[in-house]
Amino acid sequence: MKRNWVFVILAGLIEVLWALGLKHASNWLSWAGIALLIYISFVLLIKATKSLPVATVYAIFTGIGTAGTVVVEMLLFGEAFSWTKVLFILLLLSGVVGLKLVTTESGKKEGAV
Repeated sequence: MKRNWVFVILAGLIEVLWALGLKHASNWLSWAGIALLIYISFVLLIKATKSLPVATVYAIFTGIGTAGTVVVEMLLFGEAFSWTKVLFILLLLSGVVGLKLVTTESGKKEGAV
């Protein structure tokens, strides 16, 4: 896996942490931690967009964040489980995987001879 895709995945996983932190933060230290996580996730995101298409990177970043946040909320924080939620999370993730599969890095254009 290319380094830039690793940056996108890490940024998405860190997004899950800071998104959950927004709900559960209660003091200045936890808010400072959230700010640091936001900073790190966006630095990784910006690095990834240096050679990957911005639209694809952002879609994958938000897809990982959305799916991860829903799953963690259901598993750890008592959010109601629903097969409908699971179906739509799987649909979202299939779109994310599809985008990854059809995206090439800058300099490698599809159909180039």
